Amino acid sequence: MKTGFVGLGAMGYPMALNLHKAGLLAAVYNRSPEKGRQFARETRCTPVDSLAGLAKLCDAVVTCVSADADVLEVVRGLAPDLKQGALVLDCSTVSAATACEAAAKLKARGVDFLDCPVSGGTEGAKHGTLAIMCGGEPAAFERAQPVLNALGKRVALMGPVGAGQATKAVNQIVVAGVAQAVSEALAFAESQGLPLAKVIEVVGSGAAQSWFLANRGPNMMRMTFPLGFRISLHDKDLKIVQQMAGALGVQLPVVEMTRIHYKRLMETGFGDEDISALFRLKHALFKK
Repeated sequence: MKTGFVGLGAMGYPMALNLHKAGLLAAVYNRSPEKGRQFARETRCTPVDSLAGLAKLCDAVVTCVSADADVLEVVRGLAPDLKQGALVLDCSTVSAATACEAAAKLKARGVDFLDCPVSGGTEGAKHGTLAIMCGGEPAAFERAQPVLNALGKRVALMGPVGAGQATKAVNQIVVAGVAQAVSEALAFAESQGLPLAKVIEVVGSGAAQSWFLANRGPNMMRMTFPLGFRISLHDKDLKIVQQMAGALGVQLPVVEMTRIHYKRLMETGFGDEDISALFRLKHALFKK
């Protein structure tokens, strides 16, 4: 299956590398051409200068872009030149409504669409161990298995188009809650004069164990927050969650609080840091 990739960002670049390693990647496209040229230098894979050019080369296209408008723009750019029966697998995090709109545009061209948002951070993207939650037709999901299995370790069809994005919204609520709890707990531990490395080891061996504590706790301990999942992007995702919950007349306290905290961090210039930078705010609580 000749596969194209659109969006060579922090997640997309290593995902495209894994498709290349699996022998599936035919071409890549990135809005800023230099990323495409960099990828070509590393892999000798063909960079193309247009979505139409990519579509003509591929049986399947994986997209990983930042926002709802970007997904729809990419779909509009691909649709006229995709062959009938092609697949588009969108690994972006957008609203379920946007996924359904994209699917409808492609269905009119005889192209199948799966919304396939991912979780696992840049580490999961690099190692091909992402969790991938999919929405779409079972037959399209089965055809997409070679591509999806090159990108992730746990791949599941959650329901029709939009179900993948709804599941990702669930994931983002959990991530917000865990990030809040871990950053607050470690700031409290620090205030008690406890050795944070030992706290992470001991607490992480019991009921409080979590991926976030094990993988982001040490960064908090060092007060450095290298990118795994950008604050500004998680804030964008939580805005989508707010809109989905708001349609049901509900406010979600963890989501509301986390977006307030992210706003403070973004206003002070930390929006491009990893979400573990929440520790900056929790740490400051005990310095008053």
